[in-house]
This record gives sequence, structure tokens and C-alpha cells, in this order.
Amino acid sequence: MKKRTVLALLLPLSLMLSGCFSNKAELGSEKNPVKLFFIPSVDAKVIESNSKAFKEYLEANTPYKFEINIPQSYVAVVEAFGTKRADVAAMTTFSYLLAHDKYGAEALITVLRHGEATYKAMFVAKAGGPIKTVADLNGKKVAFVDPASTSGYILPMKLLKSRNVVPKETVFAAKHDNVISMVYQGQVDGGAAFYTPPGPDGKLDDARRLVLTQYPDVEKKVAIIELTDAVPNDPVIFRKELPPEMKTKIVDALLAFVKTPEGAKAFKEIYAVTDLKKATDADYDIVRGMLKELGKDPAELMKK
Repeated sequence: MKKRTVLALLLPLSLMLSGCFSNKAELGSEKNPVKLFFIPSVDAKVIESNSKAFKEYLEANTPYKFEINIPQSYVAVVEAFGTKRADVAAMTTFSYLLAHDKYGAEALITVLRHGEATYKAMFVAKAGGPIKTVADLNGKKVAFVDPASTSGYILPMKLLKSRNVVPKETVFAAKHDNVISMVYQGQVDGGAAFYTPPGPDGKLDDARRLVLTQYPDVEKKVAIIELTDAVPNDPVIFRKELPPEMKTKIVDALLAFVKTPEGAKAFKEIYAVTDLKKATDADYDIVRGMLKELGKDPAELMKK
């Protein structure tokens, strides 16, 4: 077969294959839905059952289709922005800084809890036990959530460093409820998790509420020994390459969703969120200053 004939046969084939790989479905369509990620800070079943409400509302109130994802770790959510497998995500404050620094992700919404746009972390220990202050954790076994968790690691570590407290052993429990359970069961001397003040009804709203079903007496058995400084609440972040119109429509839909009975319930059960407000990256500069004070950077913590 002559060379010219072979080229004539291969050219249509190469064009056809090129078309197969380049004609990816439009983002937001049935075949290429917007990927919405939720960080695994609470039980995946809780997130999964409530995330359905997000999907239904967003698809009914935007022109886009959505796919819900709940990965195994905070860092997995961050890396999903690097591979363009994540388009929108509910993140922790610190995880957002990782995603922004590495991949340019943008914080466009900050969550509110009982009207507050900031939050604190807490150290807890067995009520009535020997651990009564943060200083008592020196040389002890302490449970944290995840190296990329603001309330479950960064804020607590800043407090420990300021007091020159060095645990003998640290454990990463992956979720806030696991930290509380470990303290309740006496597996660790103390633990760090998110703090939210009680709501208007006086009901428990910090991380201990996550295990009330298993341990109805958790408020009596696990005590708060100290709170950390406050930082901006968790953001909802967007992949930088998303079209501006898409970002606007999704932001507006989420702001409206939290005002509905279904949205209020879903946000409350997943992340104890009571409202949302628009945000910018500059809102999180205070956290960058905190990392600088700790002598750490996002890339370093990403490797943990």
C-alpha cells in the first residue's frame, strides 16, 4: 500500500478519535454535572441523606445538573480541585487556604451559625477527671480530627503552642464525632473539635451533639476545658475556571436554599449552619496570619 494511501486512510480515523476526546459534554449537563463536594467532618450517612436536598433544590433552581461527592479526607477534597473533579465544595477554613494556594479556588460564601460569621475550637476531656485545663494535656494522649482541619487541629495547636504544651501522643480521628467518642470512652486524655455555642433554645450545638444518639449523657460526661481564638467560619468554594454566570447562579441558589425549611434542616444537620453570606478571599487573611505565626504553610500541612 502506498504511503499516500495509508495517510488518506489514517486521517479520517485520527479526526474521529480527536472528536471523541475533545467533545466533552458541557459542564452542568446530564453527562457532565457540576460536582458538589462535602468535607467528611461528620458521619457520611448524615451528609449523604441531607445532601440529596441540596441536589434537588439546586437542579430545580438553576439550569444545571449536579453530582454529590463525599470523599474520605479533607485533603482529598482539596486535590479534587487540582484534577478538576470538584467544582463546588463546602470546606473548612484551613482546607480552603490549601485549595486556594494550590489551585486558585475561590471562597464566595461564608456560613453563619446563629448570626455569627466566626467560630472557635474547643478542647474537651472527661468531666470530673484529672484533665481540667489545657496545661494538663502536657505529656498526654490527645485526639485531633485531621491535619487540614481548622477547628480540629490548626486552632487547637496554636493554643497548645502558646501555652508550651506538648502532647506525648497525638491521634487523628478523621471526624469530630470520633474525637468526642474517644474522649467519652477514655481512649485519649483529651481531644479537640469544633465549638458552636448553644442555640436560642439552649440545646447543645458543639461537636458533642454529633454523638447524642450513642451517648445521651455526653454533655455530662465530656466537658469543655477551654476554647480557642475565633476565625472566619467555613466557606463554600468554587473552582476558578467555572464561568462567572454559573458561579453567580449557584451562589444565589444556595443563599435562597438556606432560607427554605428543607434547606435550613439540611444545613443544620450537616454543619450546624443557620445562614449564609457572600464572601471574598480577603476574609480569610486572618487565618493566613495564624499559619505564619505557627511557622507553617499550606503545602507543608498538605503532606501530613
